[in-house]
Formats: sequence, structure tokens, C-alpha cells
Amino acid sequence: MTELLAAHGIAVTSFEFAYMASRREAGSKRPPPKAEALVQEYRDVVRSLTERSKGNSKIVIGGKSLGGRVASLIADELYREDKISGLVCLGYPFHPPKTPEKLRTAHLETLKCPTLIVQGERDPFGNRDEVEALSLSKAIEMVWLGDGDHDFGPRGRSGFTRKGNLAAAADTVAAFVASLSEPR
Repeated sequence: MTELLAAHGIAVTSFEFAYMASRREAGSKRPPPKAEALVQEYRDVVRSLTERSKGNSKIVIGGKSLGGRVASLIADELYREDKISGLVCLGYPFHPPKTPEKLRTAHLETLKCPTLIVQGERDPFGNRDEVEALSLSKAIEMVWLGDGDHDFGPRGRSGFTRKGNLAAAADTVAAFVASLSEPR
């Protein structure tokens, strides 16, 4: 995705949460901490970005799955402070797989920050039918990738490809970012 966004002229800064680095280095498969426990780490990365940009560039935060969820928890605060222009979530985890009653969406009902969520139609963390039944903020634009799962991969005979879904996601993100206002 970083390469596809770079082809659209979008600079991407990626980072690895400390828990992920620890899991990778130790070979552990422990589950991630709760999203709320990662908020300060994400906030620190954004602070570093805003200090480097000195307000001269449009900053859009986001991430894939848990990263997008953590970003969504601080998006309104950073948007009100004029530190970011928007939020992009790729494969948002609306609920744990097979437990659609355990929603992670209360804050998404009142979100004010311009938001794009790109989701696979068959995502086990929130498929199209489940998500379209939710009451989400009007600031959220949902884009669905054909027959995509959580990583945007479709089934073999669907007529869609993962490569095509990723390209469509990148095109959508680029158009969304271009539509956002510069910081005040």
C-alpha cells in the first residue's frame, strides 16, 4: 500500500507499535494489547510528524486494522487541534471475528474528523451487511472492495483480484486525501 500511495505522490510514514516489535523479536504470538493502551504511542508519532512538518503539510492519520482503530480513537482530538486533516482506516475492526455483537464503534457514531474507511465486502471484522446496518457518523465515507476479506483478498472465482483491490484502495485514498483541506 505504501508503494501504491507513493505512486500517487503521497508521502507515507509508517511505524511499528512496540508490542509488535516485541512479538516479532521474541517470536511470540501473544494477542495485542487493548487499543486504548496504544493511544499514547500513536499520539507521540503524530506529535513528531507535526513538529517536523511545522504545519506546512496536510497530515492524514490512519492504519490497517488495529492501527486504524487506534488512530480513530484520537482523530477528533487531533482534528480539533488542527494537527490533522483526516483519517484513513484500511480494514477497520468493527468487531472481533464471529462476534458481531461486540462492537468497537461507539466513537464512530459521533466522529467529526473527515474519515475514509476502506473495507473488504467479506471482512470477518465487519462485512458489508453488518456495517451498513450501523449508525456511523456522516463524516465517515465507506468504500467497499469487491469480495475482499480483511486483507482485501477476494475468492478465486469472484472476478476480483487482491492486486486490483489494493490498487482501488490506493486510488480511493489518494482521491480522499486530495479532497481534504490544508491545516488552518
